[in-house]
Amino acid sequence: MFMSDKIRAGMASGSWIRRMFDEGNTLRKKYGADKVFDLTLGNPIFEPPPEFKAELKQLAENPVPGMHRYMENAGYADTRAAVAAQLTKEYGVKLTAAEVIMTVGAAGALNVALKTLLNPGEEVIVFSPYFVEYLNYIDNHGGKPIIVPTDKNFQPDIAKLAATINPKTKAVIINSPNNPTGAVYSEKTLKQIGNLLQQKEVEFGTQIYLISDEPYRKIIYDGLKYPSPLLYHPETIIATSHSKDLALPGERIGYLAVSSLCPKRQEIIDGMIYCNRTLGFVNAPALMQRLVKNLQNITVSVAEYQRKRDYLYENLTAMGYKMLKPQGAFYMFPQSPIPDDVAFVKALQETLVLAVPGSGFGSPGYFRISYCTADRTLQGAIDGFKQTARKFGL
Repeated sequence: MFMSDKIRAGMASGSWIRRMFDEGNTLRKKYGADKVFDLTLGNPIFEPPPEFKAELKQLAENPVPGMHRYMENAGYADTRAAVAAQLTKEYGVKLTAAEVIMTVGAAGALNVALKTLLNPGEEVIVFSPYFVEYLNYIDNHGGKPIIVPTDKNFQPDIAKLAATINPKTKAVIINSPNNPTGAVYSEKTLKQIGNLLQQKEVEFGTQIYLISDEPYRKIIYDGLKYPSPLLYHPETIIATSHSKDLALPGERIGYLAVSSLCPKRQEIIDGMIYCNRTLGFVNAPALMQRLVKNLQNITVSVAEYQRKRDYLYENLTAMGYKMLKPQGAFYMFPQSPIPDDVAFVKALQETLVLAVPGSGFGSPGYFRISYCTADRTLQGAIDGFKQTARKFGL
């Protein structure tokens, strides 16, 4: 067989997000791009902030000698120090450059962390609905994903989490603000998770790491504050990127940060630096490291994303769609008007509106909308949502 059976099976199941995007390409060819309203991908429509362009121009006009060469696998020390200083300022948990590793986006960061931590067969808990690639990342490194549902507000169910943790549990992945729901995990929830993990560590004599995937950390609405898990569990690892807050998804620049309170932090950091190299990343992109060093306190316009959220939320709820109002990120996760979310999304597609079934995120009965797109796309989708709402009796 010319291809791995495992990869063949993975390709067959695929990602619903990409599957719907590909179907959208077919529709665009048939009807014209301006007639198809694609709400599938979390691919930010905004350009990077002006400060990014200023930094880029400065570097282009005043290149640093050797700026495109290799550096230490952890990344440039001054960039890591800037990241650590910003996290320290935001959350009051002292971090230094030594606790930060620059990575190839959040995906690279998560793979490096899991490669470092996991022995074959060890378990990683993921809350549903979840970003589907988590399951692939865990599988990449011999781990076993264990799915735990959230409550009606998409907050982790602490009782179910407690019942799931066992001596094989090596890590818990959290994602707040959440993709696909837009939920922000509350301070109370994070305190409960931190307390529970520490209790279970004592009970089983193990270490349980809290891996916080937080590329949407700075995109939060209505004056809410982001409660960092660094404050609630000493064995916390931050994995993030600048794909969303600086609108740089194609540049693949992110980082890992290990809590300064983690008892085994130096050993873990050394392992992550090793894995950053041996997984083939070698180091994060040199140019992007230099650019983001001075942009740690800069973010795209959150007000513009909130405006888009409000427009879509007000229109859809007026039609009868039920959903939690997103608190952050740039996704909505309404309930499907019928139990079969795949059938609903196909019916919506008949009106040339593209969304993603909740089944793709481990939560049947819902569907995901991405609103990090042009206003004309959001406005053009409204009629399709109305037609489909009427079709199913909303």
